Amino acid sequence: MLRVEKVTKQFGGVTAIKDVTFRVKPLEIFALVGPNGAGKTTLFNIITGVLEPTSGHVYFKDEEITGLNPVKIVQKGIARTFQNIRLFGSMSVLENVLIGFEKSYEYNFFEAMFRFPRFFKEEKVHKEKAMEILKFLGIEHYAEHNAKALSYGNQRKVEIARALATEPDLLLLDEPAAGMNPKETDELADTVFKLREEMEKTILFIEHDMKFVQKIADRVLVLDYGQTIFEGKPADMMKDEKVIKAYLGDIDVEGE
Repeated sequence: MLRVEKVTKQFGGVTAIKDVTFRVKPLEIFALVGPNGAGKTTLFNIITGVLEPTSGHVYFKDEEITGLNPVKIVQKGIARTFQNIRLFGSMSVLENVLIGFEKSYEYNFFEAMFRFPRFFKEEKVHKEKAMEILKFLGIEHYAEHNAKALSYGNQRKVEIARALATEPDLLLLDEPAAGMNPKETDELADTVFKLREEMEKTILFIEHDMKFVQKIADRVLVLDYGQTIFEGKPADMMKDEKVIKAYLGDIDVEGE
């Protein structure tokens, strides 16, 4: 599904990531972990077209996407959420999700301005699809609520819903469990499994909550100072001496 090959990113004289290589298989839940400043978000930004690598290549479904802009990346079938929730606070939950359908609108500006029949037909279809996504995530009853008025956990779900509206095959989640209480984290884990099993999404995510990572990840890549120090099963990661020394020794691995 996704191949990252020998990707390096330098900012001036600073190397944020160096020769990072990994693959994410179809329908896999793949975690990217490591200390703050390890290069995780930089790697996400390269995959999603926000940054260009200094060297190396990114492939999606065997097609090179290195250097494509974010809009093109979304059109190829990759969507993401952000560490800091980016919802439109003046809009309702439903309106926030409808923004995700922008790439699939077929009516033009003239048809929208004068409210031609195709405009209303498409708006109706997209609203129905948006409500289906909200129902899938269990928040359809908040559709007309202000998005910023929801709990932190439900705001995360709205952001995921907006990403799903772009109809991605690969969904990137940037610290989805950050700031959540244990109940919300358990609900999020169930949501990620549903995304894979019922919507057939492949998931790549960044996370610091090791309990959450162990619960849902099929495989894990650990970065330290921009370089890979481990790739494999979560259970093996927890016993790896390099990972313990670089990362796990400074965090609560039980997530309590």
